Amino acid sequence: MITAHVDKALLFRSLHSSSRPLALANAWDVASARVIEAAGAPAIATTSAGIAWSLGLPDGDHLSPGLAVDLIARIVAAVDVPVTADIEGGYGQDAAGVADTVARVLEAGAVGINIEDGTRPPAELRARLAAARAAAERAGVALFLNARTDTYLFGLGDPATRLEDTLERARGYIDAGADGVFVPGVTDPATITELASGISAPLNVMAGPGAPDVTALGGLGVARVSLGAGVAQTAYTATRHAAQQLYDAGGYQPLADAIPFPQLNGLFRAPH
Repeated sequence: MITAHVDKALLFRSLHSSSRPLALANAWDVASARVIEAAGAPAIATTSAGIAWSLGLPDGDHLSPGLAVDLIARIVAAVDVPVTADIEGGYGQDAAGVADTVARVLEAGAVGINIEDGTRPPAELRARLAAARAAAERAGVALFLNARTDTYLFGLGDPATRLEDTLERARGYIDAGADGVFVPGVTDPATITELASGISAPLNVMAGPGAPDVTALGGLGVARVSLGAGVAQTAYTATRHAAQQLYDAGGYQPLADAIPFPQLNGLFRAPH
């Protein structure tokens, strides 16, 4: 089991390349993870927002470490590919708390994590990243530590200096132990190109309608493309559409494109 964990960590690390960007359709429960894996995913990434919603909570560091780790462990046990977990700010009050969460996430079998700065001072995320790296080293796992900066997603700081501010944060996060840098909220090709050339680690962006496709993003220097909460939002939108047609018109047409029951049911393993 330990050898398999180490092997998955090395495999996941090797998937980050702009020549063939790692595309991640983020999952939020076992069912979504199995559907995504069956579609051909080389790895599974979780979305903290989707997980929180599925557990009846809003996004934004409201999950407890126990709830998050339990769900991560269930996903890891259900899929064969490497799993990377979005743990928001680290689910800890301080760096020591983050280290404890990361140790538990690694025990659950994940081989990568995302930790974000949000509105925290960059120095605080640097401390959290260093604690996460130390926890991974103690566990003997080549954890892929993805540092997310929300300068563009939240519109932080002065727009005139946002690019340089982002690059400065990225440099500090890499120095603190990050293996990759995630900059959601950017779809402009020129900005992405500057980010990729100015960050000395694999660049991760979040994509959706209006963004360049995965191949084009690779050409700009992107090594990892995530859909974030988008797949979960799409699933819940389909649920709302089906419910509204049922209650408004008494119809069932939205069910016509559903995955056939035997095919979906066949993705799951019966208990021994």
